[in-house]
Amino acid sequence: MAGQKFEYDESGSTFYYFLLCFLGLVLAPASYVYFLKDDKKDDVSETRDVSLCQCGGCVRKRHLLKLKEPSKKWKRRTVQVLLVLGWIAVAMLVQRVREFDYEYANFDPYDILSVSPGANKADIKKAYKKLSLTEHPDKGGDEKKFVKISKAYQALTDDVARRNWELYGNPDGPGVMNFGIALPSWIVQKENSVWVLGVYTLVFMIALPTVVGVWWYNSIKFSGDQVLLDTTQLYFYFFHKTPHMMLRRVLMVLSASLEFERGHNSEVQMRPSDNFEVPLLIKRLPNLSENNKERPLCFEYSVKARCLLHAHLTRLPLPPATLEEDRSEIVRKCPYLIQEMVTCISQLVMLAHAGRISRLPSLETIDNTMKLCPMVVQALWDSKSVLLQLPHVDETFLRYFVDKKRKINVKTLQQFAELDPLDRRHVLRNLGDEEAQNVENVLLHMPHVTMDVTSEVLDDENSGEFTAGAITTVTVRLTRRDLGEAHQQEQPDKVEPDHEDGAGDEAKHEQNKTPVWMKNKKKAKTGKKPAKKHTKVKSQKPDESPKPSSERSEEHASASDDERASADESDRSGAGSDSDDESATAGRPGRTADERETDDEEWERFQSRINKRGKALETKSRVSHAVHAPHFPDEKQEYWWVFVCDRKNKGLVTAPFQVTDLVTEAEVELKFTAPRKPGLYTFTVVLRSDSYLGFDQAKDIKLDVKQAYEIPVEHPQWDISDEEDKSDDESDVDEFATDDELDESELEG
Repeated sequence: MAGQKFEYDESGSTFYYFLLCFLGLVLAPASYVYFLKDDKKDDVSETRDVSLCQCGGCVRKRHLLKLKEPSKKWKRRTVQVLLVLGWIAVAMLVQRVREFDYEYANFDPYDILSVSPGANKADIKKAYKKLSLTEHPDKGGDEKKFVKISKAYQALTDDVARRNWELYGNPDGPGVMNFGIALPSWIVQKENSVWVLGVYTLVFMIALPTVVGVWWYNSIKFSGDQVLLDTTQLYFYFFHKTPHMMLRRVLMVLSASLEFERGHNSEVQMRPSDNFEVPLLIKRLPNLSENNKERPLCFEYSVKARCLLHAHLTRLPLPPATLEEDRSEIVRKCPYLIQEMVTCISQLVMLAHAGRISRLPSLETIDNTMKLCPMVVQALWDSKSVLLQLPHVDETFLRYFVDKKRKINVKTLQQFAELDPLDRRHVLRNLGDEEAQNVENVLLHMPHVTMDVTSEVLDDENSGEFTAGAITTVTVRLTRRDLGEAHQQEQPDKVEPDHEDGAGDEAKHEQNKTPVWMKNKKKAKTGKKPAKKHTKVKSQKPDESPKPSSERSEEHASASDDERASADESDRSGAGSDSDDESATAGRPGRTADERETDDEEWERFQSRINKRGKALETKSRVSHAVHAPHFPDEKQEYWWVFVCDRKNKGLVTAPFQVTDLVTEAEVELKFTAPRKPGLYTFTVVLRSDSYLGFDQAKDIKLDVKQAYEIPVEHPQWDISDEEDKSDDESDVDEFATDDELDESELEG
């Protein structure tokens, strides 16, 4: 191509531009990760350290974590120093590039020769000779600077060069278009060819394929949650083999995870001391099932992991230099392994619903699996008191939580938080002031979660009507507060005016029947109540006895008849005012306030759905609140499982969703297909904690499923044969059972 020239970067300016861009692409994201993200982590740790527990377990845990921090801090500081040096290099490159730009963009021959613009040729020659005596290379001057002096002299004395400078700004004329290769010229020099070829071979033919191969070989062994694929297959096998799995059986399967086996995890240590320490530990642990012959449950690594997990749940002291270190490594991996077990069970349930497998894991299996996670975090069996999660509280201290004289009978953490401060101090009378205050801090910072459940059919004109086979969306809104904060906010509600003859005491006693932690958060409502668009689940007070299922079905039937009658009346009244409604669309009066409020509500719901779809693409945070877990070897954040189940059929309806970002509020949408047979159905929304025992919740939702609307057949290819229709009806009837059918079957049984 004419007028173009490809050349290597002799001056080095193009290579500086290349280095500047490369360093910018690397340093900008790295600085964000190692500076801004670290600042956010420090902020979280500062808020977390406000109520540090001073019990022996927490102090020992913080000491062990600090022992591991120096290496982490050293690595982080090294990276930060490298980033600072990189930004200094960027600043130097920017300054160098600016000098190049100034040199090539500001060529003024008068300024270079230090003469005035009106100087004659004699003065110009005199100035040139004077500079030549000092700047000539033979006289020890700078070669580049002397080239500029020569070009300046030529531009002022030669007529052609002066014309080129006046027209093009360059004594040499317009020149050609140069395409510089951003590499220095010494790379292609003959004497450096061997070194360049060696570096190329080492980097691109040896190092790069090796790194990619090692990364690929290691990545294909793990799932998305960094669990070994062999471990996932092991879980699938056992949960499919044993649909109804007890808690201790789940613990045995967990201990058989291949993360605890030396061949799959090089960090696992098999010590000679295990030959006599593990048998001694087995003798101290009952119900260990060490004689089980199933593979791999009978393998050596599995038996050892099972022993350590049982010792952890029993809170047995272990040798610190051997088994205690192994226990810490095993317990640290358990939460995400249990999450993988929950995922496997939910996938098996969905495969069973699709007809892929015949055995359906029971609801008891997934309950036991989820229950195992807080047990491991708190180092506590499910049969033990939940009060043992508090610091300074052991088995011998539990008797102080019952005092018949003061009418104190505390069995849960929520009841303990609801007590008067004087009564709590009386329970902790055997503890010192600092220890009692420590118990108060831990207790009052435990979670109090309010669960608000609504069910509806999205993308439908009437979201409150459930038809057979419709996609039902259950929206669960979670509000998290500290237990002490929730208790303080509920205190004003208990203040009542004085009554005569002890009536005030009776009213206060009746109000105290409902515990604080079971009260739903009341929302203030203003104006008229809009038309009902979805069903809301209300919690039942503990003092209300549940009604028989037959009475509930009759009440629901009468209520549904009244609703249908009122709906028919509204339809008839609406039909008579169609002309008014049509005139109202043009801006004239005719629409009621309730209708306008309903339209606004629909629009807000539509906008919220769009925002939810956008938020679904965002990365889910895994920082919520720190868990008080002195026996867990690492820091733990509060996570929650939410799912819908059918308690009567003992089946899972939706896959469990793990909430990892419940700081103050969170919202979860669970979708499932409504039963294909009309009737009244009851489902249960379950909230389970993976960190604390005794904080699980469950709320029932009732769906009055109507007959689906018939689709008009307009094409012959839409016709369905009677045999296919009959087979579909038979399969749909067995999917769910109505409340009436379940009650009849229970009576017959």
